[in-house]
Amino acid sequence: MTERRPSARETIALVADDSTFTELPYPARDSGPDGPLGWQGYDASRARAGERTGEEESVVCGTASVAGTRVVLLAFEFGFLGGSLGRRTGDRLEAAYTHARAHRLPVVPLVATGGSRMQEGMFALTQLQRVARQSTLTREAGLAQIAVLRDPTTGGGWATLGAGADVTLALSGAQVGFAGSRVRPPDADPAAYTAQAQLAAGAVDAVVRPEELRAELGRWLRLLAGPPAQEAPVPPALGTPDLPATGWEAVRRARAPQRPHAEAYLDAYFTARVTISGDRCGGTDPEGIRCGFGTHDGRTVAFAAQTGTATRPAGYRTATRLIRLADRLGIPVLTLVDTPGAANDAEAERHGAGAAIADLFAAVAGARVPITTLLIGEGGSGGALALAAPGNTWATPDSYFSVIAPELAAAILKRGVEEVEATADQLRIRPQDLVELGVIRGVVER
Repeated sequence: MTERRPSARETIALVADDSTFTELPYPARDSGPDGPLGWQGYDASRARAGERTGEEESVVCGTASVAGTRVVLLAFEFGFLGGSLGRRTGDRLEAAYTHARAHRLPVVPLVATGGSRMQEGMFALTQLQRVARQSTLTREAGLAQIAVLRDPTTGGGWATLGAGADVTLALSGAQVGFAGSRVRPPDADPAAYTAQAQLAAGAVDAVVRPEELRAELGRWLRLLAGPPAQEAPVPPALGTPDLPATGWEAVRRARAPQRPHAEAYLDAYFTARVTISGDRCGGTDPEGIRCGFGTHDGRTVAFAAQTGTATRPAGYRTATRLIRLADRLGIPVLTLVDTPGAANDAEAERHGAGAAIADLFAAVAGARVPITTLLIGEGGSGGALALAAPGNTWATPDSYFSVIAPELAAAILKRGVEEVEATADQLRIRPQDLVELGVIRGVVER
């Protein structure tokens, strides 16, 4: 027996604080008998859907508090013609987005839809353009959009309200995918159209259980809609306080497994934090980079932190996504640089390593919010420099920054292994060398 899907209002009750939801007024539209196409029986189908659900359309829009933060909720009613989008749905969504911008409120779509409504033909499909326009205007206004994907989220609703949001959360067990179950190839793997599969593919930030949804949404809203810091203060060093005597000593200390890595710095810096996941292009790099938002001294700071491994193209694209989102929301950014360099295997090349790094350079260069960078370990070539803020990069005593690893520099110069250490000195890669050369602002202390 199939489990009953929660209705729009049941979902609103799941996320909204008690007695805080107020439904917005809806625009009136007279589309004539049986809709814009005169589809025989359409009015009767709508009437039956209304009797079953108690709703007059496939979306319920209103304002509410979610864990204390005021938002605009867009809750789809799947029981009303499969949560499909028609012209009246578009009218309601447009009015709700307009209200959100007028009152400076974040938008939370609670999506459960099979796509566009067949009985309205192309009139229904063009609602996706209206939704995309409203989402874009809201993004330009600097307001956050956090989508919740319910079961099912398919078709144009996924491709606009879901995938087009700044942050996307999916309920565990939800069917999520552009192709709905009735239009997929017969041999399609159903496991590919799930919330968990979309998380693995970098299209969803987190999979959440229903009982955790209000708290999870509340965390995100407090960070994305709360007061941002003026600038991300530089974290103090956590490792050894002494500066390295030689270039090779700097390399050895930066590569030492026991020195503090990104997680230690993030734990010490933030009192609370959430992470985004994925590049929205089919990839993730969970071992190479951590990106998200956190609370530092009561204010929001975004972060992108390399973890000490080679960073993959998906990691660079995720960092780019993070920086551009923070820039739109006016949130300063902290970046932690720690990588031997960009991944340079054949797979990385096939996934566009060069283009991913170039886009990150552009995001950092074009950011209007302040970016603060701390070099906490290895600074390996352009794969590290892409994440570094020009003019506002600092270093810990157990770090180095180099045009290339000393071993590779020696090989390029046709030097023997015995000359690697001398090459490290010639490259002047120690933190104090970098200060003297004007590459970084200073070395931080404990």
